[in-house]
Amino acid sequence: MKNNFSLAEAKQRIRIPDLWRHFGFDGEPKTSCKSPFRKDRRPSFSVNAAGDLWNDFATAECGDTVAFFQRATGLSQKEACRKFIELAGGRLTQTPPAAQTPQAEPPRIKPTFPDVSKGTPAELLRLSSLRNVSADALALAQVRGLLWFATLKGFPAWIVTDSARLNAQARRLDGKLWEHLDGHPKAWTLFGSWAAWPVGIKEAQPFPAIALVEGTPDLLAACHFILCESRELDCAPVAIFGATQRIHADALPLFAGKRIRIFGHADNDGREGVERWARQLEAVGAVVDAFDFEGLRKTDESPVKDLNDCCHIHADDFENERTLWNLMP
Repeated sequence: MKNNFSLAEAKQRIRIPDLWRHFGFDGEPKTSCKSPFRKDRRPSFSVNAAGDLWNDFATAECGDTVAFFQRATGLSQKEACRKFIELAGGRLTQTPPAAQTPQAEPPRIKPTFPDVSKGTPAELLRLSSLRNVSADALALAQVRGLLWFATLKGFPAWIVTDSARLNAQARRLDGKLWEHLDGHPKAWTLFGSWAAWPVGIKEAQPFPAIALVEGTPDLLAACHFILCESRELDCAPVAIFGATQRIHADALPLFAGKRIRIFGHADNDGREGVERWARQLEAVGAVVDAFDFEGLRKTDESPVKDLNDCCHIHADDFENERTLWNLMP
């Protein structure tokens, strides 16, 4: 008999503690506990009070109940969703967890993202107007393999990802919100993404300098300013999707020996993110500093809060703030 409820409804029926018991994991899921997926000498795993979100601070893995189920079983995303719904309907027998290896950081399943394509002239023109970056900046992002386009949930969207295809974030080309997601955000990190993976880091390997930015609009802005300063041949843009992320352990060695300037958002989370990333990067031998947007204004007199805002910078500040002529490392 077919289940008569959706994946969202299945999530309402099953919480992570239910899955924990289902798989027979040791210990108890709580805000500070040991990972059920690997050997964990000290508690570095967390399940929120509602039991619907988890985070592994050691590996930067995180997700909801379905992601927990997928991680535990090692199934593909599609198969995990199907069996999760079966479990919610009481039709799935005891599921053995995937065999666990003794390694400190478990293997990750490479996510499967929708098909993407290069932007049409009309799409590029629309995005250039939306984010106030030059057409040449978008062309550079495409040449570097970081900017793509697709239709998602019926809406034309622009997507930032890279050749690793481990992390991808989409925004609607009309600038509106993703209504199907909780909280209706503008940015949609696609399901299965390794949220801590810095997009563009493999593409940055031939370049001595990196502009490390927070979020997709700032990545486009980084391309804009790289070209403004004629730095295309020695600077690469790299993006982290969210100030609360830690740079993924697998990616950190790829920053070694680089000259890095961090462009975090001008808020508390952004400043904490800059400090966290700087510590991680300095530990692998990178030379790091950060750009401060303090005191800069946009054309409407509001404060500049991020690198993309600098594309709207007040003329007086652009003339007076000489470091704007040398934004990149």
